[in-house]
Amino acid sequence: MYSVGQRPQLSDTWWARWLHRPQQLGLRQLFFQLHFWIGAAAGAWVLVISLSGSILVFRDQLSPFVRMDWVVALHESLLAGSPGRFVNAFGAFLLVLLTLTGAAIWWPGRTHWRRSLKIEWRASFPRMSWDAHSALGLWFLPFVGVWGASGLYLAAPRFFDFVYRLDPADWIADRVLFMLTSLHFGRFNLATQVMWAAVGLVPAVLAFTGVFICCRRVIFKKPSNPMWT
Repeated sequence: MYSVGQRPQLSDTWWARWLHRPQQLGLRQLFFQLHFWIGAAAGAWVLVISLSGSILVFRDQLSPFVRMDWVVALHESLLAGSPGRFVNAFGAFLLVLLTLTGAAIWWPGRTHWRRSLKIEWRASFPRMSWDAHSALGLWFLPFVGVWGASGLYLAAPRFFDFVYRLDPADWIADRVLFMLTSLHFGRFNLATQVMWAAVGLVPAVLAFTGVFICCRRVIFKKPSNPMWT
């Protein structure tokens, strides 16, 4: 405790702890636990949606050669009709939460932040997995966030009725939701299709590395971050 009129030292303030030792903050630990367990629960779903979504970016080009109906049904409803669409809506909501909590916990501290922007390819597999999860999660955060929000809209559009209440003229809301849908598929031109298909695999990588980190911690009792070992 500090006496009356005494101000805490800079090293003891919340801001200084976040800047230098964010792992010690209770709020950061809460976000980490949310991110960890939500990712463990949604990992398989993210993997399926990521892979099928990357294929569907080229749906128009592939349709003359192969039947895409089952891939569409897999991506839209997990081949399960209405119940599958509900699962997709819930999964998209979890993906948004993963994006937000991931953004909140990414900062590793002033000493290590540059290292967290890249992957050390010569490191051990646990370290490389952690690097990939951290670096790719940050660099492609806007893509994953947009896919989560747009996926939620496509699976459960009624949740977005509030947008029309914000816009009495409706046309702005229509444009916003239309753009959200367009950003989900990325079919603006061939270049964006290639980009969307490639970046669309990033959530699959994040799912794989996230599940690996989870298993390493829960089953083998290893620290989540291999740099702490």
